Amino acid sequence: MLVAGNRVLGKADELLRGRLWAGGPAPGIWPLVGIVALFGPVYGAAMGAHGGAAAQMAYSAVKVPMLLLLTFLLSLPSFWVLNALLGLAGDFGQAVRALIATQACLGIVLAALAPFTLFWYASFSDYQDAILFNAAMFAIASVSAQIALVRYYQPLENRSARHRHLRRLWIVIYAFVGIQMGWVLRPFVGAPGAPAQFFRAESWSNAYVLVAHLVAHAAGR
Repeated sequence: MLVAGNRVLGKADELLRGRLWAGGPAPGIWPLVGIVALFGPVYGAAMGAHGGAAAQMAYSAVKVPMLLLLTFLLSLPSFWVLNALLGLAGDFGQAVRALIATQACLGIVLAALAPFTLFWYASFSDYQDAILFNAAMFAIASVSAQIALVRYYQPLENRSARHRHLRRLWIVIYAFVGIQMGWVLRPFVGAPGAPAQFFRAESWSNAYVLVAHLVAHAAGR
């Protein structure tokens, strides 16, 4: 088990440093998906710990990798269309590997931020502030993952400057879909006194309205 753990940490280190493919063949998609599935639940469990319900921790541990992978899958078709329109469909396989490697980096960074989330919960109890704090953690992890995306996209951008524009478009598409997906999959953060839930009945509504309300609430305090 120790050897397996060291191997996983070694792969995580290579991913974060942008060295996953250095000196060897490109890995398959599934090992990278496995890293998302391994590290994502670490942050999910920490995220669901607010309110103290073990069931909510378990639900959130399942839903964080769901959030990352479903957002990726929903964003991919439109991204393929953009690649095809710009005449870069032949590079799409390499682009997908770069994007899923970025998802794996995102999962790793989120797992590393889990202790900060638990510390915040121990220091502050407000539910709305907990939601905003987790949004901030996702923002930090996302920015960190973009550094990895730039590294993994560099060979493509060296081949054609059009890939640089596509990389930026991917960030916009992914963020737009991800915010709404996070809203649909809620709750992630346990609400004190509320029963643990996998989904809420009113999931299909507008995430951006909620974000505006949360910011207004925090500013009012």
